[in-house]
Amino acid sequence: MNRAAPPPLNALRTFEAFARHRSMTRAADELCVTHGAVSRQIAALQASLGVVLVSGPRHALMLTEAGLALADRLTPAFEAIEDAVQATRQGTAREIEISCLGTFALKWLIPRLPGFLAAHPEVRVRVSESYRPVDFRRDRFDGAVRIIEPDEVYARTEATRFLAQHQGAVGAPSLMASLPDLQAVAGATRLRSATFRRAWAAWAELAGVTLAPAVEEREFAHNHSLVEAAISGMGVAVAPWAFVAPDVLAGRLAAPFGFVERPSWFAFLRPEGRRDAAVDAFRDWLVAEGEQSPPPPIPSTGPGD
Repeated sequence: MNRAAPPPLNALRTFEAFARHRSMTRAADELCVTHGAVSRQIAALQASLGVVLVSGPRHALMLTEAGLALADRLTPAFEAIEDAVQATRQGTAREIEISCLGTFALKWLIPRLPGFLAAHPEVRVRVSESYRPVDFRRDRFDGAVRIIEPDEVYARTEATRFLAQHQGAVGAPSLMASLPDLQAVAGATRLRSATFRRAWAAWAELAGVTLAPAVEEREFAHNHSLVEAAISGMGVAVAPWAFVAPDVLAGRLAAPFGFVERPSWFAFLRPEGRRDAAVDAFRDWLVAEGEQSPPPPIPSTGPGD
């Protein structure tokens, strides 16, 4: 029996990029072609298959049910092709890209990464910084590190918890020594990050502290700036233990009132059902490192407790 000729590979690749980005403009940017070229390739693919893959007005095209089903199969297929080509170019080395919260990468992941690379010389790790929710139909990295809340679910994603999430008040040692109790901490200049503006409220609820309106607040775009501001003595920050542990242990920051555990955790995310020995090894290494990570100081009510 004669099999029907497959549609052009370029048309399939173009459709996959559009389906992942949900945007012809972003697909065109990725493929280094024009918006019109993307439109023509998708039209040619629909004509070849005899199936409608996208519908709606030109400025707001949506995938049809058939388009969604095709995209779900195309993305893993193109990822496998990309992996095969990369492995051929690099011999036996396999490069994986890990998307990570910037401060976690700087303070926790990268200082430990040489241990993984020494144990797995066949794997190269590229760390990219990102804070946005993970969508492996859109994103092309191999895995991601994110803080996961109890009610947070990522579709078509396998999540592995590897580190508990603790939060506490930190500041320069001289500043923290002048604050006799938690109420004094709550009345100090508050430093906060735009990436998690509820940090003070979340900590106060868990620590049993009533927060009066802040006398003075300073906000920073990211947590790594927040941590540096706390080290400089600009005020008190509420931050995750994983972000400040090196500075507390080195004496650059003080946390006399300890840390409380939050119901969230650090997790490694990867595409569901996609097997990859290099990513498996990285995941298992994260779990082992999480188990060996030093615990935070226990909560207390005063510096002398």
